[in-house]
Amino acid sequence: MAGTLYLVPTPIGNLGDISQRMADTLAQADFIAAEDTRVTLKLLNHLGLKKPLISYYRHNTEAGGQAVLNRLLAGESCALVTDAGTPAISDPGEDLVALCARNGVDVVSIPGPCALITALAASGLPTGRFTFEGFLAMNKKNRRTHLESLAGEQRTMIFYEAPHKLTATLDDLTAAFGPERRIALCRELTKLHEEVRRTTLGEAVTWYAENPPRGEFVLVVEGAPETAREELTMEDGLARVAALRSAGSSLRDAVKQTAKETGLPKNELYALALEQG
Repeated sequence: MAGTLYLVPTPIGNLGDISQRMADTLAQADFIAAEDTRVTLKLLNHLGLKKPLISYYRHNTEAGGQAVLNRLLAGESCALVTDAGTPAISDPGEDLVALCARNGVDVVSIPGPCALITALAASGLPTGRFTFEGFLAMNKKNRRTHLESLAGEQRTMIFYEAPHKLTATLDDLTAAFGPERRIALCRELTKLHEEVRRTTLGEAVTWYAENPPRGEFVLVVEGAPETAREELTMEDGLARVAALRSAGSSLRDAVKQTAKETGLPKNELYALALEQG
């Protein structure tokens, strides 16, 4: 009988956040698959545990995933951990979960620390509906295309960002959503220098131009106002199609995305875009 893959969250900064169930699961697993075995070893030492460790990280998902699966199919149980937070959320663990699902291996997700939920709850922005966008692309064109696709997004948006990329990302967010859009910048969550800065995109650009960012950030951005969709005209839609096409989208994809964002009729938009060439 196959074993079980346990997804075990780890503290995102404060070791006091580890639960008894998380610790018990690590203690009971036959082995642990870790993003960085050195980081996980420190956690195990804190808990007074000794467990066999193997590496599973972004650049070995194929070989590492197969190695984990083979042991699971042989009847062993595995605890999957990332350096901080919940495995499989903006993390290569999602590939291992999918692999286990395809092979009939049970997966048990243990609730625990997750930076995006911690930030959302503290943001002061609407929490009823939200979309998690993870890390934006390093490539400027790809990053802006991603943000353009969110132009009409009315749900609260959540992004992860590193300090050395923050100012460029804030510039792109401001270009995409406007300087008055509200944002909560959540820094070093659960750690000694935790900070939540609630402001606007324009004010955030000014602040961090004068105060170099430090620590890891979760950015919680207000969604578009509901009235934005109602005010859009067919001319606005055609301009959006043109922008998406200049960013590399096909005409069909650009029209489909624009219709989804604006609520404009897709067939009419497509016909007019064809006329324009």
